[in-house]
Amino acid sequence: MNKAQVTILAIETSCDETAASILRGTLSGEPQFDILSSVVNSQIEIHQKTGGIVPEVAARAHIQNILPVTQEVLNKAQLKLDDIDYIAVTSGPGLVVSLVVGTEFAKGLGLAKNIPLLPTNHMAGHLYSAFAQNPTQTQFPALSIIVSGGHTMLMLLKDFYNYQVIGQTLDDAAGEAFDKVARLLDLPYPGGPAISKLAEEGKEQIDFPRPMLDKDNYDFSFSGLKTAVLYYVEKLPQPLTHQQKADIAMSFQNAVTDVIAGKALKAAKQHNCQTLTLSGGVAANKHLRATLEKTCRENNLTFLVPEFALCTDNAQMIAIAAYFNLRGGQTPTPAGQVKANPAWELV
Repeated sequence: MNKAQVTILAIETSCDETAASILRGTLSGEPQFDILSSVVNSQIEIHQKTGGIVPEVAARAHIQNILPVTQEVLNKAQLKLDDIDYIAVTSGPGLVVSLVVGTEFAKGLGLAKNIPLLPTNHMAGHLYSAFAQNPTQTQFPALSIIVSGGHTMLMLLKDFYNYQVIGQTLDDAAGEAFDKVARLLDLPYPGGPAISKLAEEGKEQIDFPRPMLDKDNYDFSFSGLKTAVLYYVEKLPQPLTHQQKADIAMSFQNAVTDVIAGKALKAAKQHNCQTLTLSGGVAANKHLRATLEKTCRENNLTFLVPEFALCTDNAQMIAIAAYFNLRGGQTPTPAGQVKANPAWELV
């Protein structure tokens, strides 16, 4: 790493978004980078037909989209592959058939142009997306809340390069619970945005449980909450009215938010954190964002959250994670040695 700055092409195909992005940043001094271009091709309309993601369907869409998406991101940045120093690619966690499309495509580009690869953890992408706007605002130690469809975790950061998981879900992730409750209420896929929108019309608070909120740890469990909503719905005359659905959505969302905010504040206090960050797909939830912002303001914590476009899966966050990993000493991997790792844990 003897260059003053690097240009990174990032590719993301961990689930149902085909995305590419190009970042240019400095390797010395304070972290400083610019996103030169970013393209996301969403598969939401495809998977709405089945009410969820069918892995093989997602993989076929990635195969169709990955080349044009990559070409578009290069064109927008007015660059060619010869201008790229590294290719960052999401190699896990995620759907294995989707990951394979991205990793194999990145390997092909790397081998063709002799560009080293930076295998990047998808959850690290979410982690670092919170620092996209102005990383120099961050005061350490920091607590990162990552809330997505497959993960709910608390990360303790000593600095940009040293972090550890201190709490995570023991069963359903928050985003998964949102999707399952949305199906109970006959709401469209994806469930999170549908629940959030409907909750704005809620009036009557239903006393759903706050699982593990009082436990002396930082772990989460949302399976019981989802089951409580199921039992509540089954006791009501069918079909549910629009207002009943709105009340359930609001009450469920409040329960999830209370647990996440309560656990995060306890962890932040016990570890003397100065900054709290929120990221992941569920970070787009307006109620959760507002609650955590208020909590941080009342407790003198700096609150960082990415813009809405960076909450859902995208390649900007993979580029940013790869940039910080490179600064932290990651050794680039020869293209032929990169493999999809669907169970790659963030530790």
